[in-house]
Amino acid sequence: MAASLLRNSSARAALRAASSTSTKRAGLAGASFVRTKATLPDLAYDYGALEPAVSGKIMELHHKNHHNTYVTSYNNFSEQLAEAQAKNDIATQINLKPLINFHGGGHINHTLFWENLAPKSQGGGEPPSGALAKAINNSYGSLDAFKEKFNTALAGIQGSGWAWLVQDIQTGNIGIKTYANQDPVVGQFRPILGVDAWEHAYYLQYQNRKAEYFKAIWEVINWKTAEKRLK
Repeated sequence: MAASLLRNSSARAALRAASSTSTKRAGLAGASFVRTKATLPDLAYDYGALEPAVSGKIMELHHKNHHNTYVTSYNNFSEQLAEAQAKNDIATQINLKPLINFHGGGHINHTLFWENLAPKSQGGGEPPSGALAKAINNSYGSLDAFKEKFNTALAGIQGSGWAWLVQDIQTGNIGIKTYANQDPVVGQFRPILGVDAWEHAYYLQYQNRKAEYFKAIWEVINWKTAEKRLK
């Protein structure tokens, strides 16, 4: 793998410094609170480790540029929101919250996504086992049948979004759900496994052949992480 596709230690250090964990105090109706900034997570593998399913260049741009933008924007807009709350500026608060939701959702979704992937040398693509395998077989008949339904859901996303295997926190049942843009899995459902259907996740490598990307991604899915998320 070309050295340019591997994580550069100095560049990574600069990114961490730009989005380092810090705290900020702000007044809110006479009170104060401490907010911890979001940070760009390290990957457990090199950018080129998922090839040929996902190219190293895509992984580098996706993680270092796209995900880092969500982190930086979330922190910036959160700081602006804290200032607006301190001033009791309701109009600005209303204007900022959709931006915080979008970029915060992008950070959450991508953090889960990176954990859902692994090189083949680290178990990527190996089928699930235990309770998750049983739940998939009971709900879909087989792993292959599940993948087919999941990919159909991915292909049905209009514009940008995500497909997720989720678990209903009340019933414990699993299911496939799609979410637009960067809406995160919250509330009634627990995220188990997600696949990014935004063009930046595949276009540099697959162009308009996104069905090939949806098929190839299963070769590097980390089912062990998914198993741990199932309750």
